[in-house]
Amino acid sequence: MADFHGALFRALLELGLEVSIHTTPSEIAAAIPFEKDTVHHQYYPQAAQRFSRALLQADRVFKDFRARFLGKCSPVHFFWGSFDLAVTRFSGRPAPPHPGGIPNFPDWVAREAYSHEVSSAGFWPGGGDIAYPAFYSYSYPAPADFAAAAVRPDGASGSHPWGSSCSPTNWCGPQPRPTFCCSTFCMHLQGGRRWRRMGQELPRALVHDLHVIPIGGQVPIGAQ
Repeated sequence: MADFHGALFRALLELGLEVSIHTTPSEIAAAIPFEKDTVHHQYYPQAAQRFSRALLQADRVFKDFRARFLGKCSPVHFFWGSFDLAVTRFSGRPAPPHPGGIPNFPDWVAREAYSHEVSSAGFWPGGGDIAYPAFYSYSYPAPADFAAAAVRPDGASGSHPWGSSCSPTNWCGPQPRPTFCCSTFCMHLQGGRRWRRMGQELPRALVHDLHVIPIGGQVPIGAQ
């Protein structure tokens, strides 16, 4: 990592580009600044390619899901710190100050990001205490019964200690309509009935269902 970081910034200087960045990775405990990191030195191109293709498929699911919301919504975007693909809805209501405490992530940034109610859904390749790729959904502030809420559709599962619900991606593999399956998971948890009552959710009948290859299934990339 240190060699790559050095080579990249030397190349930028040769192009006349003086770039300054915060070199310590965010949201990672015991993070090593890039210029000092001689521990991480392996690159697996096949794994990187599979991950990029999984992100493309998840992106299609979330764009379909995003189109159903009439209120303020983020684009589908990738967080390089936590390494997840996500889409977030905003209700417009103020939220209590975020407690912070995210590793190598300033508390003031967390409080700014969560200054108003949010409800997010995403895809994460796994890591830490979640040892599998998963779709997830969380809200801030979380409703009192969110962690105990039933998860839909059938086969999806799992509340997680940090207040979100997540389901392994291979749960949608056997489904005949994986996009509908994943979107139902997001719809059931994200924002919930409270936001739909505000008239911010399109009627389900107006939304068509695209066939997207299941991220954790057996259908080869590119199949219809």
